[in-house]
Amino acid sequence: MSAAVRFELRKLAAQWRVRALLLAALLGPIPVALVMSAQANPPKDTLFGRFALDNGFALALMLLGFLGQWVLPLLTSVVAGDSFASEDQHGTWKTVLTRSTSRNRLFWAKVLVNLGLTTLVLVVLAASTIASALLVEGAPALTGLTGQLIAPGHALWLVAAAWLSVLPPLLGFTCLALLMSVWTRSSAAAIAVPVVLALAMQMLGSVGTLEPVRPFLLTTAFESWHGLLTDPRFTGPLLEGFVVSAAWAAVCLAGASFILHRRDITGG
Repeated sequence: MSAAVRFELRKLAAQWRVRALLLAALLGPIPVALVMSAQANPPKDTLFGRFALDNGFALALMLLGFLGQWVLPLLTSVVAGDSFASEDQHGTWKTVLTRSTSRNRLFWAKVLVNLGLTTLVLVVLAASTIASALLVEGAPALTGLTGQLIAPGHALWLVAAAWLSVLPPLLGFTCLALLMSVWTRSSAAAIAVPVVLALAMQMLGSVGTLEPVRPFLLTTAFESWHGLLTDPRFTGPLLEGFVVSAAWAAVCLAGASFILHRRDITGG
């Protein structure tokens, strides 16, 4: 298993898209923070938007809300969607599976490496966003969602925790991209489908008549950090988001494993 993981790590390290993804996560927040600070009027129609031009913590949280809706599912799909499909496109299944490894070990090696990369990308993106926002807008006391003032030191921990809270749904989208990669055998489809499904979930979650369905949507977990910024604090949505994300991940990985183990690889 360790040999398979090292093999997959070397493959990822050699891919230009992985380097580009990490570079975008590191440098991308900098111009965004600068552009936001140059705005004449704050985006008051967004969460924490009214304080974004005066408070780095608010700016980091506002960007988290935006990225959770539109960007994070794409970031995690760019590499995961190509993980299994690339073996089909290059016809390397037969070569890989006859070189001292099994389908099960190779499957879990790819899963572990992609989940690790997703975690790394989020950590880099979160650190860069928070640091850029604080450098541009400063670090005064943060006004919470219930109007309470949060001291800068405590606010930093809460903002970091808010960013960390989106990891479970992000890993869920990674598993969804892996399923699409195995199922469709197409990198383009495996990258696009999770993004399209994320947009569809966002639309479904905004329909009032479908409120009973909303807790089971993977995108709802991207909003579970809101309870950390209230007084009193509530963490129920965080637990629900973790359970829903774990269920999505388990179903997607089970489906991907089933499809892969039944695949005929004699043709390549």
